[in-house]
Amino acid sequence: DYAPTARVSLDGSIALPLAGVVHVQGLTLTQAEHAIAEHLVAGGMYNDPQVSIQVMETPNQIITVTGETRGLAGVVPALGRRRLFDVIAASGGLLPTASHVVTVLRPGQDAPLVIDLGNNPANGSMANVPLFAGDTLVIPRTGVIYALGAFKLQSAIPLVSNSPLTVLQAIAIAGGPNFEGKREETRIIRTEGTRRVEVKVNMSRVIAGKDPDPVLQPDDILYLPTSGIRAAIRAGGIATLMGIAQLSSYITLNH
Repeated sequence: DYAPTARVSLDGSIALPLAGVVHVQGLTLTQAEHAIAEHLVAGGMYNDPQVSIQVMETPNQIITVTGETRGLAGVVPALGRRRLFDVIAASGGLLPTASHVVTVLRPGQDAPLVIDLGNNPANGSMANVPLFAGDTLVIPRTGVIYALGAFKLQSAIPLVSNSPLTVLQAIAIAGGPNFEGKREETRIIRTEGTRRVEVKVNMSRVIAGKDPDPVLQPDDILYLPTSGIRAAIRAGGIATLMGIAQLSSYITLNH
């Protein structure tokens, strides 16, 4: 009937019913069992208690998770059997920018364990390897492309391993250009070392198949500038368009 659960405090002691406060820091399990038994006898509760201690949780029973996860915590308890997908789920899941190739650093092993999560759920059981206390799961950031400017969707587009992303593919993922986009002045902003380089792309010619479809690199920015006149037309509707037409006619007549 006597089966309390207690946590060791910072000063190395535990508070137990009937036994009171018992200092266990630095003791082995057997020594701690004897110490608790002595306190129970001294309190007059038992004549010959047989004490057995079961360690439920220790500070070292954790798996460290770092990288592109949604969770804020950096550790996951390693109680019971833990597998890779369980630990990822416990840490909040993967961010859209997370790579599907993760690394497990295990104490005592020189070479890290590299695991490809893949995109096929049928092969998930092969990637769902067991993890143990002391492991560190590293989820790196995959390369991304940034679509900015007059796109329907401005966002970061993650790259897929071993699958290049072209300008047309990025445009499709970004929902295509808006009406006010200056397609002929599209450009790729690329960082090379400490300097930035701009690569001009004529989107209209690429879409028409007249120019090659450039392959994008990680951290490229695909920028589509906005035409002020087209933006005003879109905001003002037909009235703005008629006003611009009347202004053009007036300028032409006076000329």
